[in-house]
Amino acid sequence: MSEHEEAIRLLMELRRQGITDQRVLKAIEKVPREEFVAEIFRHEAWANKALPIAHGQSISQPFVVAYMSQQLELSDRMTVLEVGTGSGYQTAVLSHLARRVYSIERFRSLSLEAQNRLNRLRIINATLRIGDGLKGWPEAAPFDRIILTACVERRPVELAQQLKAGGILIMPIGDSSESQRLVKLENTENGLSETELIPVRFVPALEGIAREL
Repeated sequence: MSEHEEAIRLLMELRRQGITDQRVLKAIEKVPREEFVAEIFRHEAWANKALPIAHGQSISQPFVVAYMSQQLELSDRMTVLEVGTGSGYQTAVLSHLARRVYSIERFRSLSLEAQNRLNRLRIINATLRIGDGLKGWPEAAPFDRIILTACVERRPVELAQQLKAGGILIMPIGDSSESQRLVKLENTENGLSETELIPVRFVPALEGIAREL
């Protein structure tokens, strides 16, 4: 089966799983996932499952990427902060949905590799930084939307403070890999409103810049 046929099959599967936002589906279709996985996994690039990348991290399952993107309720006028660049795949999807994407990664090598991929795909509305994502990006704040692609045990106060009025923050929260759930925070005039979404499994969000050998 060709990559084009595999992409079509994936899109059909995502629709069956409840992804109805046509802009999100189009973004998934546009981003060549094979560019974001290791060569050894290229034959599985369009499979609806997570795949390992360097430093014990992973590229998320396409359904999770699509679901989180759909829950962000993005328009092309919005600015998004992504915490956890990883391979850059979610970043690339967001770049087709928002005006500007800011993405932070604690592993220098992952950030540099992601930047190279985005450059090859000529994605110019995403800005990457190496740093502590849990501290956010104060000089670019406030953001219309914030997305965490690593799990936290409690609400990240500094990130919530960088959310615009009316903004949305999507994050996995939980105290172990077995009890994580995706949560949607909306910054209303009455404060943060929390909605629990679906069970998920992400790597833990860690503070600081990672040391690499």
